[in-house]
Amino acid sequence: MSDLGTFIAGLPKAELHLHIEGSLEPELMFALAQRNGVAIPFASIDEVRAAYSFSRLQDFLDIYYQGANVLVTEADFHDLAAAYFARVAADGVVHAEIMFDPQTHTDRGIAFDTVIRGLLSAMEEAEAEHGITSRLIMSFLRHLDEESAFATLAMAEPWLDRIAAVGLDSSELGHPPEKFARVFAAARAKGLRLVAHAGEEGPPAYVEQALDLLGVDRLDHGNRSLEDPVLTARLAREGMTLTVCPLSNLKLCVVDDMADHPIDRMLAEGIRATVNSDDPAYFGGYVADNYVAAAEARGLSRQDLARLARNSFLGSFLDDAAVAAHLARLDAYVAEAR
Repeated sequence: MSDLGTFIAGLPKAELHLHIEGSLEPELMFALAQRNGVAIPFASIDEVRAAYSFSRLQDFLDIYYQGANVLVTEADFHDLAAAYFARVAADGVVHAEIMFDPQTHTDRGIAFDTVIRGLLSAMEEAEAEHGITSRLIMSFLRHLDEESAFATLAMAEPWLDRIAAVGLDSSELGHPPEKFARVFAAARAKGLRLVAHAGEEGPPAYVEQALDLLGVDRLDHGNRSLEDPVLTARLAREGMTLTVCPLSNLKLCVVDDMADHPIDRMLAEGIRATVNSDDPAYFGGYVADNYVAAAEARGLSRQDLARLARNSFLGSFLDDAAVAAHLARLDAYVAEAR
């Protein structure tokens, strides 16, 4: 590992944009398919990896939903999340706020309780074994209607004390945030925090809707905000956290080349940008890989990297005392690494 890679791997950080279903590695997909007797349209692990060639978000989502079919039992969801936590322990992740898509599972007959019990047991195990704390974000699928989102919120009612926030993901184009304004207001009324994907493929207007109509606490992606200087200034002024995913942006052609990625511009504009992996099994890298890719392509300094890690704690849903403790640990690491 290079000096840069070593520094990044040791840098204490939080991951704020991770779809747990998107951490399903081909090896685990095959193992779960066999365990559950589920047919998948791939003959080998190599064939799965070869299929991970996307030209747009929808191409990725098609294979993402196919892969999710192997997740059936509580043990499957536990094993999925446990594999993620074991992997990112080596990346310096000390806190993770992971998204899950209950509608992906309930629409095919898997009980909401089955999904969340498996995830929560792995989260508890990760804290005991790896010292990684975590929170759950329940994401609504935006290609479905708002009534389906309301039904999902109702299913989650017994578990709301274990869910930190609701989110909004899946196909962005043609499904603006305003479509979900009522269910987000209902979630807020129940004490949940709010996040939403906006400005990945969708225009800056979608970001404005996420801010003004949904009232999000954090913005997922947000790249296209930079097309609007007034919106860019607003994001910086309001201290809005952006959960940026460099390798995802490259894989889904949000940027044509990592050399064109705007992560350093976001920092220069005063935006609280963070680096995350999104769907690491599909996009070719976990969170440290994303830090390395961005650093090498954009010439990020150690100070820049520490700022990104700092932003990840400031933008998290941890309480002030926990954030302060993580920042102290981060500062000590950076000082020692000089």
